[in-house]
Amino acid sequence: MNRKRCFLPSLLLILAAALAGRAQDIDDYLKSQLQARHIPAISVAVLKNGAVIKAEAYGLADMEHGIAARPDTVFKIGSVSKQFLAAGIMILVQDGKIAIDDKVGKYIKGIPRSWEAITLRHLLTHTAGLTREGPGFDPFRIQPDIDVIKTAYPVPLLFKPGEKHEYSNLGYFMLGEVIHRVSGKPWGDFLTERVFAPLGMTSTRVTTATAIVPNRADGYAWMENKYQNAANWPAVRPSGAFLSTTLDLAKWEAALLTDRILTSASKKQMWTGVTLNDGSKVPYGFGWFLNDWPADSRVPTGVPMIRHGGSMPGFRAGFARWPSHGLAVIVLTNGEGADVDALAANIAIRIVPELKTR
Repeated sequence: MNRKRCFLPSLLLILAAALAGRAQDIDDYLKSQLQARHIPAISVAVLKNGAVIKAEAYGLADMEHGIAARPDTVFKIGSVSKQFLAAGIMILVQDGKIAIDDKVGKYIKGIPRSWEAITLRHLLTHTAGLTREGPGFDPFRIQPDIDVIKTAYPVPLLFKPGEKHEYSNLGYFMLGEVIHRVSGKPWGDFLTERVFAPLGMTSTRVTTATAIVPNRADGYAWMENKYQNAANWPAVRPSGAFLSTTLDLAKWEAALLTDRILTSASKKQMWTGVTLNDGSKVPYGFGWFLNDWPADSRVPTGVPMIRHGGSMPGFRAGFARWPSHGLAVIVLTNGEGADVDALAANIAIRIVPELKTR
């Protein structure tokens, strides 16, 4: 008898059993979180080196009609959208139409004098000094992005461009406007044409409260010890622009491991922390947070993590990557009580046990 031939099937069976055990552990953990955190539904995709190793959904996408969530259920992804706006800017850079250190006034005329030093890099990295929101943004009123931007013209900058890092959704409104003016198309159409359609992300689209969206999840909040329907904003923010599924976002993750949409040079810029005017560094790139694992660690651990979360009424989303382990975890939920960072972290340590720190 050939001992080597006997050994290989045994090894494969052991590995298969180990993976099945981890998958069951993840299932049990996520099902427990549905009740513990009052989350109607959780959809997850886990990828290793760009290949989906787990795609599953738990709970109800629509509580009123008892419709179960599926991996192709469509959720609002909130600020996970920022990486796509940033990708749109980098595509225009690759096309030779803009440069990252161009002043925003080159593309949006009539901005206040105090904004003249703001560059596209400042907008991408939240270092422009802009207020978090445009004062004129109204979630229940549909209006052009430029109108929201103009309502911030009288508001003084919080600091000189490049001096600090302070999260600003308004900055991504301006990036959306730049994409629109340079490409000659609405930013949603541009990203569909250059990113979503080429990758087969057929369920990813600009958020809408009125269009028919197959497999759409409803959003919920847990209030006064019961579920309630969350507000459904008709206004679209470039800073939290899209609807998507875990399966579609998995296609995007796979593409990020290639040069199909973004070149290696573009991704290097996107995943490099910003340097402030005083030379200090902030762990935020272009639409991505850049932390060592775990994200709340106060000291470098040497395990890089690339991530971003998203929040909309009734929805929480998370996209986390551990490039040194070839691991990505995508979590979409339709409950305001979901801690997506914790969900992603607990999935990750079940897939790669050496990530467990405590």
